[in-house]
Amino acid sequence: MLAGLRWLALEVKYLDRARSFYETHLDLSARENDGEVAFEVGDHRLVLREPGGVPRGGLHTHFAFAAPADRYDEWYDRLDGEFDLVEHEFGSARSLYFYDPDGNCVEIGGGGDGVEPITGIFEIVLEVEDVERAESFYGDLGFETYDRGSERRRVRMGGPVDLELWEPQLGIADARGGVHVDVGFDADDPNATAERVADRACDVRTLSDGVRVRDPDGHSLTFR
Repeated sequence: MLAGLRWLALEVKYLDRARSFYETHLDLSARENDGEVAFEVGDHRLVLREPGGVPRGGLHTHFAFAAPADRYDEWYDRLDGEFDLVEHEFGSARSLYFYDPDGNCVEIGGGGDGVEPITGIFEIVLEVEDVERAESFYGDLGFETYDRGSERRRVRMGGPVDLELWEPQLGIADARGGVHVDVGFDADDPNATAERVADRACDVRTLSDGVRVRDPDGHSLTFR
């Protein structure tokens, strides 16, 4: 069904400020098109948008960049002087957390494949009203649950990208799940993929190059 992640879009208040943040602190290279700024991050794109269009892009989204394990300490040393970093260990893997100017929680986890300092996006956290409902919806898109919160209402699902589905709450580093997040995926058959969840979607719209679905919590999913 879903063959890969294409993009994650964030809504920002000031495009120049947000662009400068990701260029300066994370060495990402930007290109601008139709009022958006896009950064190529491995095979993925991080897109920044000012308010005004639909889909809007996510607010206060928690997402994670992958870095090779042997580059993780470089990132920590580089960012520690600029930000009040929070660090967390997951078995043998480590992640650091800090915030961009628009309140998005940026994670860098030391588990990426490749040689570039940042190799892609490996996690996106969505805020949902009802975890069970959202888990069923994303399960029908091919995501599989492999971790479930014992103290918090959340699930973690594996797929083209790891999805965390949180009922409203604060997580590590006081991060929040994103609202009205816009995510794009490669799909083997966009129309068939959309059909699997059309009965529960808020909206299904055919595009010139794919299908856009709005999930029950207002997140925008584009299949191409």
